[in-house]
Parts: sequence; C-alpha cells; structure tokens
Amino acid sequence: MQILILLALFVVGAMGGKYSKEMNEQKASDKNNNQVEFRIAKLNQVWEKATRMQLAPVRLSELHSDLKIQEKDELQWKKLKAEGMDEDGEREAKLRRNFNIILAKYGMDGKKDTRTLDSNRLKDHDVKEGDTFDDPKLDKLWNKAKTSGKFSDEELQTLQREFQHHKDKINEYNIVMDTVSRTEEIHKNVISPLEGDMKEHVLHQKHSDLKQRMRNLNQGFERLRKITHEGYSADSEFKEPRVIELWEMAKRSNLSEDELDSLKEELRHFETKVEKHQHYQEQLELSHQKLKHVEALGDKDHIMRNKEKYNTLAEKAREMGYKMKKHLQDLTNKISRNGLQHNEL
Repeated sequence: MQILILLALFVVGAMGGKYSKEMNEQKASDKNNNQVEFRIAKLNQVWEKATRMQLAPVRLSELHSDLKIQEKDELQWKKLKAEGMDEDGEREAKLRRNFNIILAKYGMDGKKDTRTLDSNRLKDHDVKEGDTFDDPKLDKLWNKAKTSGKFSDEELQTLQREFQHHKDKINEYNIVMDTVSRTEEIHKNVISPLEGDMKEHVLHQKHSDLKQRMRNLNQGFERLRKITHEGYSADSEFKEPRVIELWEMAKRSNLSEDELDSLKEELRHFETKVEKHQHYQEQLELSHQKLKHVEALGDKDHIMRNKEKYNTLAEKAREMGYKMKKHLQDLTNKISRNGLQHNEL
C-alpha cells in the first residue's frame, strides 16, 4: 500500500513539474510527437487557430513572421527575468501589448473588427480604377496622383505601395489606441496604490507610443502630399515604403554624416531583402491559386506535386519574412538609440 502511495505521489509530482514548466514553453514536438511551429504554447494556439481560419497565404506568412519575432522576444525576456532583471515589469508589459496587437491585427482578438484589414495585399501591385484606402484624405490624394500625369506606370505602383503602407500604419495606430483604451478601463478598477503606480507608468509609456505613432502618421501623410504635388525626384534614395520610412526617421535623428552614409548602405541591402521577400510572396500566392485549380480537377499526382511546391514556397516566404522583420526591428532599434522612440511592429 505504501509503495502505491509513493508511486502515486511521484506521478503527481512529475506531472506537476511537467505542466508548470512546459505548458507555456513547448519543445519541437508535442506529446503525440507531432511537430509544432513554436516553443511557446500560446503562440502555437494562435498559429493553429489562424490555419483553421484559412487566412490568405500572404497573411498567414506575415503572421508566422510576427509570431517568430514575438517568440524570440519572449524567450529573451524569460532569460532576463530568470537573471533578476525587468523588476518593474516594463518589458513584460510591452510583450503583452505586442501580443495583443498581433491578435487584433489578424482578427483573432475575439472582437468584431471594424478596422479594414486586407486579406491579400498583392492586388496593390496592379493599379486599378476604384481602388480605395478607406480614408477620405488618402482617397482624395490618391485620385489626384492617378490623374496628375506626373507618374510613370512603375512610379504609380511604387506610390500605391506607399499609400497602402500608410493605410496599414493607420490600422496599427487604431489597434494600439484600442489596447490603450482597454488598459485604461482596467486601470480605473485598480485598488492597490503600488499596483496603481505601476499601471500609471505603463499607461504613460503607451500614450508616448501613441503620440510617436501619430507624429509618424502626420509626417508620412505630408510626404505623400508632397510627392503627389511634385512627383518623384530623380535622386530618390529608395522605393520601398518601410525603407523610406526608416531613412526619413534617420534623417530626423542626431546621426552624423558618416553614420548616415553607413546606414544608407545598410538600408540598400535591406531594401533588396524586402523586394526579395515580396517576390516570394507573389510566387506563393500564384502557387496557391494554381493548387486550388488542380484540386478542382482531382488529379492526385498533380495535386501532390503542386502541394509540395506550395509548401516549399510557404516555408521560404516565412523564413524570409522573419529575417526581413528581424532586420527591420534591428534597424529601428539602431535609429531609436539615436534620440528616437522605438516603434514596434
């Protein structure tokens, strides 16, 4: 009888250790030895939900990259916390906020999303009549640009990507504002003065982030307005919106001329990476359309070959997306350390 009790206690203890340590941080395979995408359970749950939702391939690829960045940051934070750092919980609060932003960005926060989020951005490469950006100021400016005669077809496509990027930034601002509003509601119900002080500090940081995002939006819109009126100059440094935004941020920072020259070279390499990633996203979408076509025909061998090609492209697009977003994060941090606030996601 004693042996049975000891055995039961051992099993319970082992299970307790397993669940307390590994429920939130999984290994490369689950209990059924199936491969999992992420080492953190909640990120796997988001990924599995997204695949069930059947997000468009490009959106799914973007989500995977965002979750990989989140995973990297959370694992880094866990290491710091184990070493006794982040005592004020500032990093933890930022991680929680970024996770909530990801959920809202891809429509998985349980709320009916009134923000317009495109399921497929590849249409931005084709300039069509009637394309809108769900913002009266942007629509008016875009229609003016299309009819101005100042842009070649290639320049118009580049400009449309800038407009789309600005629209995405507006969506992100709305998401962050929504998370701040929810935090403020929680803050009203705080009882402990110490906890109140901590939440006050977090709220102050969120409001600072909102102000910085609004400044970036205003500066971005002013750039679009200027280009629409004047056209692209012959010596335009970059074509990709994210790279242009980083370069504009760098010019407003206190970097020296030598540092700006060095950064410009790095941004050129980054732009090549962005363009390559964009190319793979286009190929992924085309491969997905072809796969749906052959699935309708029902030829099993043909379906298998196309599915293998699609899965290979999907994996490559995710890998490149992560590297591109990680590089973007590193560049933003580098510029931020020179007097600018960090702008996540």
